[in-house]
Amino acid sequence: MAARVCLVHYHEVGLKGKNRAHFEHILMDNIKAALAAFSVNAVSRISGYILVTFNEHQADEAARVIRTVPGVARVSLAYHTNRDPQEYCAAAVKALREFGSFDSFKVHAKRSNTDYELTSIDINRQVGEVLCEAFPDKKVQMHDPDAMVHVLVVQGSVYVYARSERGVGGLPVGSAGKVVTLLSSGIDSPVATWMLARRGAVCVPVHFSGRPQTPDTSEYLVQDIIRALEPGVQIGRLYVVPFGDCQREISVTCPSNLRVIMYRRIMYSVAERIAHIEGAKAIVTGESLGQVASQTLENIMAVNEAVKIPVFRPLIGSDKQEIIARAEEIGTFDISTEAAPDCCTLFMPRRPETHAKLDAVHEAWELFDHEEMIERLLKQTEYIDFESNTYKAPKTLKRKHSELAPREIYQDHE
Repeated sequence: MAARVCLVHYHEVGLKGKNRAHFEHILMDNIKAALAAFSVNAVSRISGYILVTFNEHQADEAARVIRTVPGVARVSLAYHTNRDPQEYCAAAVKALREFGSFDSFKVHAKRSNTDYELTSIDINRQVGEVLCEAFPDKKVQMHDPDAMVHVLVVQGSVYVYARSERGVGGLPVGSAGKVVTLLSSGIDSPVATWMLARRGAVCVPVHFSGRPQTPDTSEYLVQDIIRALEPGVQIGRLYVVPFGDCQREISVTCPSNLRVIMYRRIMYSVAERIAHIEGAKAIVTGESLGQVASQTLENIMAVNEAVKIPVFRPLIGSDKQEIIARAEEIGTFDISTEAAPDCCTLFMPRRPETHAKLDAVHEAWELFDHEEMIERLLKQTEYIDFESNTYKAPKTLKRKHSELAPREIYQDHE
């Protein structure tokens, strides 16, 4: 009897040459972590694919989860049979029947070794004849068929599939180092975080809360966003910075039109310090050029100047509709549209500067003790941990979030 399995295809990982095995192992570990809720029997490499086998009939549901794992190009629901023509031909009929609507088809057979007496052409002809009998109203078409039945002969087994669904692609999380992301409860920054994870980065989000000047609602929404990205993208730690009082200090000290730039320079500086603690190599934001007043070229330059590490803006050339579409795709949009006061709406000026001059920015920067403020915010920073197989905590730790973290794991690490 044919067993259901998942065959995972990858594209970019397969181009890594001598480093390919390293990337494959990371991807396999991430798939195992994403499938923690399933009865997985084994995750292994076979002839350019990753094979996932199950103890129970869970392949269909598991395939939907595997598709969300960065590094996965496609997932094929396959039948695993012995090298018995009767078995794999029957599996081919099942595979084509579950494909859906089609008018034309072809068979594509492939052998990874030559110890099987039938050649690929022989298998094509053999399976094709059976399918023609089973589907007499469908035609065989060699070029651009509606459906393609794949028959893979690998060692002592045969894998047959016709249904194949696209994954998110990219590189496996954990293959490109750490980054710190500025994560709000809005629409843009969750998408930017996901996009860096899709390029293999381990994302460590930092959320600037308006607390104590605003309720902590946004902190709970950010947790919901992190859970919405699971299990495909797993965030290991969220840092929470209560920023409200510092924003109030800046609002009464600095020119109103430069408040937002001062807020962001402080936020970037705190994020840079956390990046040093975490061993992260860059800061990631959800900015899109010209979307709001703080995201003009002059203002972006004025904020960048406050830090020395690179700042990545994966959404810089995207419009709002493109960002919303991606947020809906990754499952964060509905959460991000819930109303929640946070630091982004706190003490905002009526007429923010859109083309800041660096001399004016430097003068405003010296009107308050920014170094003391940065140090104070770092001492007040809390963190919340989540399950993740890719995140490695630093040795230097700050305080766990005593209200949001589970009580049984609360421990002060000063």
